[in-house]
Amino acid sequence: AGDEPLLIVQRTGVPLMIDPDRSRAVQALLASDAPDLILCDDGMQHYRLARDLELVLIDAARGLGNRRCLPAGPLREPAERLAEADAVLFNGAEADCDDGFAFQLRPSALINLRRGERRDLDLFPAGQAVHAVAGIGNPQRFFNTLLGLNWQPVPHPFADHAPYSREVLSFSPPLPLVMTEKDAVKCRPFAADDWWYLAVDAVPSQAFVAWFDAELDRLLPGRPRP
Repeated sequence: AGDEPLLIVQRTGVPLMIDPDRSRAVQALLASDAPDLILCDDGMQHYRLARDLELVLIDAARGLGNRRCLPAGPLREPAERLAEADAVLFNGAEADCDDGFAFQLRPSALINLRRGERRDLDLFPAGQAVHAVAGIGNPQRFFNTLLGLNWQPVPHPFADHAPYSREVLSFSPPLPLVMTEKDAVKCRPFAADDWWYLAVDAVPSQAFVAWFDAELDRLLPGRPRP
């Protein structure tokens, strides 16, 4: 499994299936479980897979880039495809807009990779210098989050899904190391005592929550409420 599927299973415990043939993955899930809802990550372009809702998540800071499709730009489909989606969420937006809903990732705790210890965000005092590791699509967003917590990150950006080792992550001077949860799933076997990951929680706007609840009620009438 890759880092993101492993993170999802460790965080939620939900059944998860990996298959480049998304329709076959759904059939395998239906054969082994009785799910009420199947969420397909990066599934919009898998047109053989039937879908009830399409949700698009866009980085609010970077938007659609140069609005060109691969390989000339970052898009997998033309920008006009957004008009067919049921909802668009902007990650990092402060408020809803005419084009979609606001969505944020908010830090909630520091988790020690080696011990699994969960500590409040005041573990480090203001001004604490930390080595910051991020192998995600936009590492600067993670570094900015650490700055927003009043720490002083020494940035170490890596490619998305980068492989790691103890040697690769041995930096100087010796400081606590903070990484993303996605990176942490690959580093636990060789983590040092002062390696932590920043747990973040997805917080969509209340308007999106209300809209999504209504859509689930439509698709799953009589569903139990949490």
